[in-house]
Amino acid sequence: MSPAPANELGYKPLDGGWGWMVVFGAHISIGFAYSAPKALSIFFKEIQEDLGASYSEIAWISSIMLATMYAGGPVSSVLVNCFGSRPVVILGGLMCGVSMVAASFGTSIIYLYFFTGIIGGCGLSLNLNASLTIISKYFLAKRPLANGLAMAGSPVFLFFLAPLNQYLLDKFGWRGSFFILGGLMLNCCVAGALMRPVVLPCKPPSFALQKIVEEQPNKSNNKLERSCTKNTKMFCDLSFFKDRGFVIYLIGNMMFIFGAYAPFLFLSAYAISQGVAEYSAAYLLSITGLVDMFVRPGTGLVANSKWIRPRIQYFFSFAMIFNGTCHLLCPLIRSYSFLVVYAVFLGISFGMVFALIFECLMDLMGNQHFPSAVGLVTIMECFPMLLGPPTAGLLVDLFDYKYLFFMCGSVIASGGIFLFVMNIYNYHMLDKENRENDSEPNQRTIEMLDQVLEVAMKQTADAAEERTEPGAKESNGAQEDP
Repeated sequence: MSPAPANELGYKPLDGGWGWMVVFGAHISIGFAYSAPKALSIFFKEIQEDLGASYSEIAWISSIMLATMYAGGPVSSVLVNCFGSRPVVILGGLMCGVSMVAASFGTSIIYLYFFTGIIGGCGLSLNLNASLTIISKYFLAKRPLANGLAMAGSPVFLFFLAPLNQYLLDKFGWRGSFFILGGLMLNCCVAGALMRPVVLPCKPPSFALQKIVEEQPNKSNNKLERSCTKNTKMFCDLSFFKDRGFVIYLIGNMMFIFGAYAPFLFLSAYAISQGVAEYSAAYLLSITGLVDMFVRPGTGLVANSKWIRPRIQYFFSFAMIFNGTCHLLCPLIRSYSFLVVYAVFLGISFGMVFALIFECLMDLMGNQHFPSAVGLVTIMECFPMLLGPPTAGLLVDLFDYKYLFFMCGSVIASGGIFLFVMNIYNYHMLDKENRENDSEPNQRTIEMLDQVLEVAMKQTADAAEERTEPGAKESNGAQEDP
């Protein structure tokens, strides 16, 4: 993602200083946002036995949590623009901590849906968007590095949370583990406290004065309401559905999201069903997170090369097909060694997709329309996010784990093939439209030249007639004189 020009921000970011503390805070909040729904799958087996729930019912916990996190993105953006990142992240961390502590007292699956899924998902949504927004206030030239360090929180936290959750489960059970995790997630409030407003010198003549240029409430309530209304409209721009490239991207992306998270949620349970020890099964998620940690920045470097950059949409399609193929091959695995290999390739393919998923959207929509487009995409993604894991759990209830991986792999691979074919069609149509648009001005220019030439010839003919008429009159007068 290319950084916004400094003149659009109204000032030049410092690209360092306290900004690195902000990145550290964003690393924490983003780490919890993306890793918590996956790492909670460690507790699913015991929750299922305690509450008497099926696989499809238990999968709704992470599914609702992820869907709420995605659906709340535009709302979080509006709140950040109105009140600033610091209070939004602190509120999000408080909601996450309270939701997990309250869920530890749950006696029904519906209770967990509400507190862990909805309340916790809303808290994660506030943390995620606000953290990404404030980084753009502190960094310009070093923004790719800052964003990379912040987004690395997802695989780093997954690497540590998976075995930690298994340890807590063995020592305290799922209720005690939820209580302790709620206390850990309150650290997001500390992360939010690090996100102080950007402080810069005022314009001359007084350089000693300083003003807060970010996260400052408007002076009047009317201005605040107008600003919030404008931001709401910006994140609900339905005109993007007229853009062919955006619609193609959205369909392929929704197919990926539908099958992306279910393999993570059921990987540990699948390994245990194959006779793998519980700690070894939990380490599979850690292996995936560790590989993902290095793949994301590496994919970004490859995608930024002069060979891949013009073809980044096709590279994204390849990553999706690669990810789907890994899931399709997983049911053929019978030993722990090969499950480790699957976890490694899952981390590679998943990291590749998520390193490219927003870059491809910006490539299609441009910097100006990206905030509105990503808000609309997150709203649409919440539906497949909500339905994917429960559908996979239903397949486990009715048949076996292998059908879960077959479904997810086939849907994701089909989405990648769809993107590849439709991008070829889209670029072909764009070239054709560009040629037609170029030919229309040329045709109009030729017609204008013809009209000018015709007028010039007519004027020349009229001038010639005017010159010949006086000459004819003189000759006639000379003949009458004799």
